[in-house]
Amino acid sequence: MAYKTDPRGCEFTLEFRNFFRNSEDTIVSPFHDIPFLANQDPLVYNMVVEVPRWSNAKMEIATKELLSPIKQDVKKGNLRFVNNVFPYRGYLWNYGALPQTWEDPEHVDPRTNAKGDNDPLDVCEIGSKVAASGEVKQVKLLGALAMIDEGETDWKVIAIDVSDPLAPAMNSIEDVDKLMPGLLTHTFRWFQVYKVPTGKPPSQFGLDGKFQSADFARQVAEETHKQWRRLIGGQVAGNGGLDIRNTTVADSAEMISQSEASSVLAGQPPAGPPAPLPLSTTFVDFVKDP
Repeated sequence: MAYKTDPRGCEFTLEFRNFFRNSEDTIVSPFHDIPFLANQDPLVYNMVVEVPRWSNAKMEIATKELLSPIKQDVKKGNLRFVNNVFPYRGYLWNYGALPQTWEDPEHVDPRTNAKGDNDPLDVCEIGSKVAASGEVKQVKLLGALAMIDEGETDWKVIAIDVSDPLAPAMNSIEDVDKLMPGLLTHTFRWFQVYKVPTGKPPSQFGLDGKFQSADFARQVAEETHKQWRRLIGGQVAGNGGLDIRNTTVADSAEMISQSEASSVLAGQPPAGPPAPLPLSTTFVDFVKDP
């Protein structure tokens, strides 16, 4: 099924929200209503793009809001833009998440000895096309990196759009190294140092900072999908502080009607032109390797 966005407010402002509709014009939650698997092929997953490659605005699925639209992350009252750490410009890939996944903050992952980060599973899509925020891609998983973010497990899955010209030849993490030499090295460094200009220490990693296999990535995806199943079924105390309301998941604890969903959008400001990007998005930061 195809999906489209229904933006409200102006991009790069605190009010901006990007809602989702499916091909039948049904309002849906990108967190809960877009299926985990794209079709009958168990190796093809849906991915919701939050941040396009080369951009700086930290867009994310608003997991604590009704219908979980995409919004820009806020830190200390300010919209968040990632720094350009030399030689990088913004994000190196189309960055987003697998829908219907959740890293349980009460579950200690035995591979990292750290609890989940209370978010959907993060994905770095490495195909050639620069995506749009809110685009829903069909991807296959190629590997995973165990990042430890402020003491929490924050898996980073490497994936490629199945329609990309290189996709037929990409089936493993070794294929990524072979066909895109240097990308994994720079992906690791990007995650290691991207927060350093904000005053934070370099990121830490589990599993010796090694990229794991495609089979491993699929296992992590399946585990987090099962954790989401518990969440959407109302089996998690306080819903983990998240909003589990949705419009299509029949066996969920809190499904709402299209009338209720429409009232949410009706209460939003109308869409408008994006605000100017801050000058800081043109700056470059230089960071020594840890």
